[in-house]
Amino acid sequence: MDIRIIEYKNLNEKIYVYEHKSGLSAFVVPKKGYSKKFATYATNYGSVNSEFIIPGENNITRVPEGIAHFLEHKLFDQEDGSIMDKFSELGADPNAYTGFNQTVYLFSCTDRFNENFNLLLRFVQNPYLTDESIEKERGIIGQEIKMYQDHPDWRVFFNYLGALYHNMPVKIDIAGTIESISKIDKKTLLTCYNTFYHPSNMIILVVGDVDPDDIFNKVESSIKTKESRSEIKRIFPQEPETVNEKYVELSMPVSTPQFQMGFKDKAGFRGKALLEREVAVDMLLEMIVGKSSELYDSLYNEGLINSTFSFDYMIEEDYAHSIIGGESKDPIKVRDRIAAQIENIKAKGLDRSVFERIKRSKYGRFLRQLNSVENISYFFISVYFKGAYVFDYAQIYDKITFEYVNEVFNDHFDLEKLALSVVKPV
Repeated sequence: MDIRIIEYKNLNEKIYVYEHKSGLSAFVVPKKGYSKKFATYATNYGSVNSEFIIPGENNITRVPEGIAHFLEHKLFDQEDGSIMDKFSELGADPNAYTGFNQTVYLFSCTDRFNENFNLLLRFVQNPYLTDESIEKERGIIGQEIKMYQDHPDWRVFFNYLGALYHNMPVKIDIAGTIESISKIDKKTLLTCYNTFYHPSNMIILVVGDVDPDDIFNKVESSIKTKESRSEIKRIFPQEPETVNEKYVELSMPVSTPQFQMGFKDKAGFRGKALLEREVAVDMLLEMIVGKSSELYDSLYNEGLINSTFSFDYMIEEDYAHSIIGGESKDPIKVRDRIAAQIENIKAKGLDRSVFERIKRSKYGRFLRQLNSVENISYFFISVYFKGAYVFDYAQIYDKITFEYVNEVFNDHFDLEKLALSVVKPV
C-alpha cells in the first residue's frame, strides 16, 4: 500500500494520505494521546450543484433544488433501520450536514471506533430508496422548509444572498422549496447519488489517536467501486459583477430589527491563493468592525449594535462575499456608518500597527483550533475541496503582507457592491 506523508514541522503536524484506485482520497491526521476520534466521509456536492454534465455524457443534467439535502436525509434510512440508532448503540455521536458545496457524514467517539468506522463506510455506500420512504421524507423536509421560513435569522440571511446575486444558486435555500422537492423522485435521487457519490468525488478523513495503516486497510477493503472516473462538469449561470439589489426588507414578528450586509466579491480563486484572500478579508473585517475597533466601540456604546453583532467571509471558487450582521434598532444607520468608515480608511490608509496586531491574534486563534479534532475535521473538509490543506493556513499567516491586505481592501470593499437585508418588526 502506497502511503504518502505531508509534514508540517512548524506545527508538529502530519497528514497521512492514501489514494484508492477508485479515485477516493483517504487522510489520517494523527493526534497522539487524544481520547476522542473523529471520522468524516464527505462528497464534493452541495445545494448549488443542480446543473451538471455526468462523466461520459454530453448533455446537461438539471435536477430540482434541494436534492443534495434530500439525499443526505435518505442515506440515514437503511433497510434494516435507522443509522442514527445504530451509531448511538455503539456509543458514537453521529451527524451529517449539507452545505452549499459539500455534503458531510461524520461521527465522533471515544470507544468502539472500528465498529463505528465500519458502519460509516458501509451506510454511505448503500442508499436504500423506495417510493414510499421518499414520499414520507418529502413531508418531513417540507415541514422543515416551512419552519425555516418562520425563522427571522434564516430569512434575513437568504434575502441578503438574494440581494447580492442575480443568478447564482447559492441564493436558493439549501433544502430547496416546497415546489422543488415535489419534483424529486427515486430516479433523480439515484442519478445524483451515482454522479456525486462516486469515490473519485469523495474523501475520508480520520483525526485522532489511530494507526494510519489500519485506517487505510479498512478503506481499501470497504470501497465497493474499484475504477476511477473523469471529473464532473458543474454548470453555473453567468453572474454579473453588480449586486442584484442594494436593499431588501421584510416584516416579521421580531422585537428588534435584524440585518445582514456585506460586499459581493470576485470569484475564481483556488488553493493557497483562495486561502490568502480569505485570510486577508477576515483580517480586514476584524480591523474595521472587530471588537477592538473604534467603530465597534462607537456603535455598541450608542446602542446601534449588541452582542449578536458578528461578521464572516464566505469564499468558494465560483462565488465569494463578506457578511456583517446582527440586531440593531437602526440597520440603515449601521450600514451608513460602516460605509463612512471604509471611505475614511481609503482616504487615510490602513494602520500597519493594527494589521500586525490582528495578524498575530488571528494566527494564535488558528493554532488553538488545532487542539480540537472537530475543528481540524471541519476545516480540513472545507479547505480540501478548495484545493488546499487546513495546515496551509500557517504559511499564509506567516507570509501575508500589509501591502497585499491593503490591495484586497481596495478591491473588496467597493461600496457599489454593498447590499443590505433587513427583517423589521411587523
